[in-house]
Amino acid sequence: MIKAITGTKDILPSDIRKWYHLENLVRKIFQNFNYKEIRTPIFEETSLFARGIGEETDIVSKEMYTFRDRSDTSITLKPEMTAGVVRAFIEHSLGEKQPLTKVFYISPMFRQERPQAGRLRQFHQFGAEALGSTSPLLDAEMIEMAFEILTRLGLNDLSVKINSLGIPSARENYKNELRKYLSDKKDKLTEESRIRFEKNILRIFDSKAEQDQEIMKNAPLLIDYLDDESKQDFEVVKKYLTDLNIPFEVDPKLVRGLDYYTKTTFEIISGKVGAQSSLCGGGRYDLLVEELGGKPTPGVGFAAGMERILLACENENVLNLPEPYIDVYLVRIDSDLMLKVSEIASSLRKNDLIVDYDYLNRSVKAQMRDANKMNARFVLFVGGDEFRNGELLVKNLSTSEQEKIKVSELSSLINKIKMYGS
Repeated sequence: MIKAITGTKDILPSDIRKWYHLENLVRKIFQNFNYKEIRTPIFEETSLFARGIGEETDIVSKEMYTFRDRSDTSITLKPEMTAGVVRAFIEHSLGEKQPLTKVFYISPMFRQERPQAGRLRQFHQFGAEALGSTSPLLDAEMIEMAFEILTRLGLNDLSVKINSLGIPSARENYKNELRKYLSDKKDKLTEESRIRFEKNILRIFDSKAEQDQEIMKNAPLLIDYLDDESKQDFEVVKKYLTDLNIPFEVDPKLVRGLDYYTKTTFEIISGKVGAQSSLCGGGRYDLLVEELGGKPTPGVGFAAGMERILLACENENVLNLPEPYIDVYLVRIDSDLMLKVSEIASSLRKNDLIVDYDYLNRSVKAQMRDANKMNARFVLFVGGDEFRNGELLVKNLSTSEQEKIKVSELSSLINKIKMYGS
């Protein structure tokens, strides 16, 4: 038997309501903040991610699904969305059409990493990007939107962590101090962190190895080396979040190891999803548009993992969604009325009702079991003496009340069902 590839997962009809609920909420919140949806291709040229994310990151060096197409172009399934959004922003001159571009997305992503709870090789993210302004209020808005979505889902065990990475010149000064601190400790770092020491020293803070964490415990912190502008912007972000009663903590070791990141960075974590506790993260990237060949344009954004969020919802038992139902199930009493049943079903469906009936020529008893299994609100019996008299028998399954209606007066049933649903 052929099975799904390791690290991928089918989303079955029994689970899809959770996804609809999350996607609808995501769209609603983003639209409340006037963000417009953008959809970019599933794959891009590999160079986009190499330049946009960074050659030395784990994503680019270890995790991307990269292949050559028939024209010998190196293609990569997108491992994240920001680079693709920025590419589209530049390619379609969105910055010239309006001074501030605010977009959101919901999309599958692909990374060949070790599957674990809430983390797959094909996974899904939603997120937002705002391009065109340096205002720290946009930084805070990203946190506000993410927090609003998560709390509206009912999640409680959340922690918001924020930090500032400053501007590149201040960060370079800090990196020099960090190198001095680590110069006599380098040999005690893990091999991976020794590589990071040479290529991307800030990412040593991301190490989960105990020996690295012990060494970095007393390392100088970037927040102590911030430039004045970054300090002021960070204060604005903190005040905005405080005024909105969004609880947060400053985590000086929360870093983004890419050179184009500037100023605010943040993460929202949950205590309900195991080792991979981060539900979403983001930050400001004022240098990325220029890095990818566009005009200097500030930007800020975030991305959230949908599988992890749904796992947190499951573990907190907060997605108590109503049971799925159908409006009408048509029970065929006489075997020769299949076409008539189909005709009535079509008429009801054209009036935006959810309708089903038996396609397997089963008994009335089996059809009624089917109606109950589908949680039908009404059953419409087609056949018998009623039908020969030009009537249909209607039964409300929740009250067991029954009534007869004329076949020619189906509109009265439609109105009744719609009123019942409202």
